[in-house]
Amino acid sequence: MPLKAATHPKDLLIELEPLVGRALDRHLGTATEWFPHEFVPYELGRNFQADPWRPADSRLSDIAQTAMELNLLTEDNLPYYHLAIWEMFGGDGPWGEWIRRWTAEEGRHAIAMRDYLTVTRGVDPVQLERGRMDHVSRGFYATGIPSPLDGLVYVTIQELATRIAHRNTGAITGDPAAERMMARIALDENLHYVFYRDVASGALAVDPSATVLAIHRQVLGFAMPGFELPSFREKAIRIASAGIYDLRIHHDQVLTPVLRHWKLTELDGLSDEAARAREEILDHMERLDDAADRFEAKRAS
Repeated sequence: MPLKAATHPKDLLIELEPLVGRALDRHLGTATEWFPHEFVPYELGRNFQADPWRPADSRLSDIAQTAMELNLLTEDNLPYYHLAIWEMFGGDGPWGEWIRRWTAEEGRHAIAMRDYLTVTRGVDPVQLERGRMDHVSRGFYATGIPSPLDGLVYVTIQELATRIAHRNTGAITGDPAAERMMARIALDENLHYVFYRDVASGALAVDPSATVLAIHRQVLGFAMPGFELPSFREKAIRIASAGIYDLRIHHDQVLTPVLRHWKLTELDGLSDEAARAREEILDHMERLDDAADRFEAKRAS
């Protein structure tokens, strides 16, 4: 039975605190310690001053270089992501404990990927650093995430999408070291996804109509972090063409399981506006499915 609706974002966050605390305890009991230096083949390293980087140094294909670089640059903006969720959910109590833990875990991802790419000479280190400087200087602004409910929905979708993109990127490199590293990073992303997904389920119990409206906004308007990067669209199309992350994956492996877990079609007691929003979400999923079919046919031809 739905709990009493929380009409103010702060009231909602307070009402969800016990669930956040339980989800954090579960996360801490499930997450296992790991160290980035154990995933990097340091024996391959050479001095860049004496031996400057050349394109022939990379053992990665062009698409693997693009995917690894884009994934790393996305992770590099962690200071802004931390600021965004801190301002959205607050830094007190269980929310603050979770945000600090999440930030510490996410920090390992960029460390591991950068060390791997530098040691193996997978990409041009000068270009990589210039990209980081540009990306972090641009920042990240949650302009399309107007409320904590929207934030919960967005990060749920984004964490699952990132898990899949990282895992598939590792696989396409053809390098066992990279695949092992990206798979380990993906495990972190999966636990982050589960945390946010389950807290969002709690939000549906507290205020189903408001949460469905947030799901509507975020499903129809979703964009991965990094979209503000120069050439992001071009790189995203190349990544989709390689099957690392495309419309079919987004529909089948991200949105469909998330909406099913939230039991979107079974929710009762929705306001008229939320009921209409649910129908629009389902219509969007059908259109996305059709678009994925067309993209796959075009790629096959």
